[in-house]
Amino acid sequence: MENQFNEGQTLVSPSLLMEYWYCPRFIYFMEVLKIRQYEEKRLKVLIGREVHEKKALQPEYLRKKLGVVKQERNIYLSAPGLGICGIVDEILYFADGSMASLDYKFAFNKYKFKTQFLQNVLYAMLIESHYHVPVGACYIVYTREKNEPVRYAITAKAKEAVMASIKEVNRIVREGFYPGATPDRKKCGDCTYRRVCV
Repeated sequence: MENQFNEGQTLVSPSLLMEYWYCPRFIYFMEVLKIRQYEEKRLKVLIGREVHEKKALQPEYLRKKLGVVKQERNIYLSAPGLGICGIVDEILYFADGSMASLDYKFAFNKYKFKTQFLQNVLYAMLIESHYHVPVGACYIVYTREKNEPVRYAITAKAKEAVMASIKEVNRIVREGFYPGATPDRKKCGDCTYRRVCV
């Protein structure tokens, strides 16, 4: 993938992209106007953080059912050439030399969100950039079910979608651009910015 990072561009993290995908105006309020979201008051955010903290405290074990020969946990990676950074929950190494990311989500498997998949596409891009190994898949563990990893293929189209989102996040931050709101108005009722959003 061609490097697209420009001087003065923000290194975009998965959490920043998740905010953008929830509603593009979150980026404007957070990064341009510097209005705090106070997301620590939201129950789902608190539970999600607790899940990640508990996983971090668990003993190391190999996911042999998946054919994993080595794994690393909570690894910070950055790819300035792509303008991205993030902490990968688990990096999986396989006997054939391939690699994959594994991420934990406080969710049910039946409620699959495209944004959760795209977040893991970003992790795949980070792994590819750092280790110079193609990443063809990612795994998501839905902790409200059986904790069994679900495999998703990483496609070129998905990577393009992530790069397009990164470009838009940087446009908002760099130009102070006020984007359109999410088309899903149900999200507005629970939005911390609803009183300032026009």
